[in-house]
Amino acid sequence: MKLKEINRTALQAWSPAQQHPIYLAAGTSAPQLDATFSTSASLEIFELDLADPTLAMKSCGSVSSPHRYHKLVWGPHGIEDQSLPSGVLIAGGENGDIILYDASKIIAGDSEVIIAQSEKHTGPVRALDVNSFQTNLVASGGNESEIYIWDLNSFSSPMTPGPKTQPLEDISCVAWNRQVQHILASASPSGKASVWDLRKNDLIIKVSDHSNRMHCSGLAWNPEVATQLVLASEDDRMPVIQMWDLRFATSPLKVLESHTRGVLAIAWSEADPELLLSCGKDNRILCWNPNTAEVLYELPTSTQWCFDIQWCPRNPAVLSAAAFDGHISIYSIMGGSNDHATTLQAEQLSSSFGNMDPFGTGKMLPPLQLPQTAPSQSTVTPLKKPPKWIRRPVGASFAFGGKLVTLDNIKPAAQQSAAHVVHISQVVTETDFLDRSNQLQATLTAGNFLEYCQSKTEAAQSEFEKTVWSFLKVNFEEDARGKYLELLGYKKEELALKVFLCAHSDLIFEFDLSFACGFQITSAELEFLPMILCWLFASDIDGLITQALLIGDYEAAVNLCLHDNRMADSIILAIAGGPELLAKTQKKYFTKTQSKISKLISAVVMKDWLDILETCDLQNWKEALAAVMTYAKPEEFSSLCGLLGSRLEAAEDAALQAQACLCYICAGTVEQLVAYWAKAQDSSSPLALQELVEKLVVLQRAVLRAQGGVSDMGALLAEKMNQYASLLASQGSLQTAISYLPTNTQQVSVQQLRDRLSRALGQQQQQPGAAGTGTLPAAVPVQTYTQPQPPQVPAQPANGWNDPPTLNRAHKKKKIPENFTPPAPITAPIMAPLGDPQGPAGQTMQTLQSQQQGPDQPVGPATFSPIQQQPLGPPGRNPNMPQGNMEGAPGAPIGDLIKPLQSIPTEKITKKPIPEEHMVLKTTFEGLIQKCLAAASDPQTKRKLDDAHKRLEYLYDKLREQTLSPAIVGGLHNMARSIECRCYTDGLNIHTHIVSSSNFSETSAFMPILKVVLTQANKLGV
Repeated sequence: MKLKEINRTALQAWSPAQQHPIYLAAGTSAPQLDATFSTSASLEIFELDLADPTLAMKSCGSVSSPHRYHKLVWGPHGIEDQSLPSGVLIAGGENGDIILYDASKIIAGDSEVIIAQSEKHTGPVRALDVNSFQTNLVASGGNESEIYIWDLNSFSSPMTPGPKTQPLEDISCVAWNRQVQHILASASPSGKASVWDLRKNDLIIKVSDHSNRMHCSGLAWNPEVATQLVLASEDDRMPVIQMWDLRFATSPLKVLESHTRGVLAIAWSEADPELLLSCGKDNRILCWNPNTAEVLYELPTSTQWCFDIQWCPRNPAVLSAAAFDGHISIYSIMGGSNDHATTLQAEQLSSSFGNMDPFGTGKMLPPLQLPQTAPSQSTVTPLKKPPKWIRRPVGASFAFGGKLVTLDNIKPAAQQSAAHVVHISQVVTETDFLDRSNQLQATLTAGNFLEYCQSKTEAAQSEFEKTVWSFLKVNFEEDARGKYLELLGYKKEELALKVFLCAHSDLIFEFDLSFACGFQITSAELEFLPMILCWLFASDIDGLITQALLIGDYEAAVNLCLHDNRMADSIILAIAGGPELLAKTQKKYFTKTQSKISKLISAVVMKDWLDILETCDLQNWKEALAAVMTYAKPEEFSSLCGLLGSRLEAAEDAALQAQACLCYICAGTVEQLVAYWAKAQDSSSPLALQELVEKLVVLQRAVLRAQGGVSDMGALLAEKMNQYASLLASQGSLQTAISYLPTNTQQVSVQQLRDRLSRALGQQQQQPGAAGTGTLPAAVPVQTYTQPQPPQVPAQPANGWNDPPTLNRAHKKKKIPENFTPPAPITAPIMAPLGDPQGPAGQTMQTLQSQQQGPDQPVGPATFSPIQQQPLGPPGRNPNMPQGNMEGAPGAPIGDLIKPLQSIPTEKITKKPIPEEHMVLKTTFEGLIQKCLAAASDPQTKRKLDDAHKRLEYLYDKLREQTLSPAIVGGLHNMARSIECRCYTDGLNIHTHIVSSSNFSETSAFMPILKVVLTQANKLGV
């Protein structure tokens, strides 16, 4: 796109890159004449103002000259030291003159603008170039092979690069190498180019085309490759640009052939080596990629030849072209449109005349109507690819998983291709968070939770934080309840000593040391006994009795009551303490009275702790919690602790609110704990979230250890784990992050993060809903079961609930007549019991539909996808063995939940033993029936379970005979695993799949029974 225009037939020279604003010098050209045939000469300087929308350039200064110029260059000499603020203009005259002008004085309008001049050359000076490394060195070329090297600091004595070349000829071009400062090249119209080494002061190589038709009009060095140069031919018979490499100087490396007539000038861009300009006699200005010999761009020009073309050193996108039509045009290589400039020029012309006729007729001029041109004629397309100066030199972008992707376009060394390298690095901003997360992960892997809790206790910053970690630590120690009581401040040994001293205060100085409940008191300690007694008597007896009750010491409590004449309390406590203690206490019972602790005594005897927890003073929360620790049943322990925690959490006192978390820890209710901490603490920072996760993970592991199963993960805990995993992923710990993600939640954010982590780790994403109830990132063995395809067996008629198994008999193929018409399908519904879609009627319908396929078309089983990643639960129990103790939350009381049942008398018929690998089925199914019988209160349910227990012998017989297909056996094992994990819903889904994908005759004797058992177990919640 054309930017500016100067109405001059002149040579041109851009100001150096160090000069701002940008100037363009125009000197009268010696080889050309304008339309006036004037022989006067001048040197003018114009300013390039791209903010001005007009095409005209502002003239900043001019000076008349007696010389017309063959060459004009502008060097930066003197700009750095400000001796010449705008550099020096060097002109080559027609009589062998070289004149140096001070550009700043021309711009200022001074009359004395010539710095120096010399007439050393004979004939016109057609070639000039300034050394880019040493700006004070200028090379010039004239007739008779004259080449001089001028030092602008001592202009009077030039030097030569070496002996003159023979035969003598004119020098049309000189150019300094852009990479090596002492290498100079010259060219003559005969087509020969010479390369000089100024260190050796000699000619080192000659380059010429063997066709002898080259007429050199231009010479330029490659800005980046030191050994490459281009030569332009002015001969119309050979209008080419040859690219030479001095390492292979026998023939041109590339030949650029797009001009149809001779090339008049060339210019190689210093900013982008892939841009080479050329102008020729065919009125074309082309922009080449010399490395590929491809024309990248063609400038819109006039119908006249361009004899000089140059790049702007400061603005690499701008170039100038001097043409024989008397204009110097300024173009942009980036393309654009000239419509605005054309319209503005027309408006200026119209405003000069006004609306009146310029010829004096007095008539108004009609409105100016510009010819409408097609948009394609005024819009110039830019380069095919962006030039080097606007390409992105560096780049950076953050990626998932804390990755930082960076790129840089490093300038390659000489003779090497450009290397584009992308760097991927890991960025860690939260080092403390990542260190603590790694420590927690190592603890989970090794299982050393006791040491971990101890270290966290020692490193705690506050007393409350130390208490929390102490409570968590107790879960991994023996006698958790005793340790809980000690942490609450109740120690049996200290209480026993206090009770003894209180009851025997009158014998303090003569008591028997062996009588003091086994305490060994030394003589040195006797001196402090009076002080201790004074403190005891000053305190409340009720406090001692309360402490004794809270730690379960009935005898001490009774003795204190007797000592304080509380006979009613003594008798009530003695009843709870046993017949022997009651007998001793009743002898001293004289009256019944009410006291402040009657309510506590009633709760201990009646075992009604719900009322105590709902009505007690929250300031005595420790006592309430200790009472629950001591007396609560295993099945109600967790709920009672949770109730106390809820009351503390709802209290107005902030100190009491903080104690709620201790109750939740004792209860093992992780969801309530995370809800409290999410409300009470700020988990927005990484370290705060790490603190929360550490406590939750340790408590959850404690709950698993106590229950021996799998705990459910609530929505709030899943959200926190998802937030924690996301933060881990942002720090690059992808494997650790995916281990913390919950697997039993349908939250979209969790599934999206799991998908991203799986893809980042290159893993196959798990099917949603296929995971069990896993909650911890522990190393749990994963068993995946793939059911083999069962043999295809023809469908058999369905059996009812009490019908014996149908005999499997092979169908006899009957010859079907050709005109056989199959019977119409059954459309009437087959009634089934209401609410039992899986009942015998529904199964009969499936069987009938399968029979309609024909006897020769067996029903293929559907694909079976068992539950994956199901952690193995505890082994099943033998129903003939008494049930062991089952623990609830951490520290829950130990008690017998299920009473052993009478073993079922075995039949006298000798049967084969069940294979060892299938014994787990019998153990699991019968154990589940026993649990249901123990929990059932409805006689009808018990009768149904007893019947199921007997009819499961059909299954055991088939296991003994090994007549079941592998698919059914595999499905039964999956059902057993679901029962062990108490995932009865999953077991029912597996049951449905087995029934729908197998031969009903194989499963009709026992599969309905298993469905009844699973349904009852899910209903009873055993």
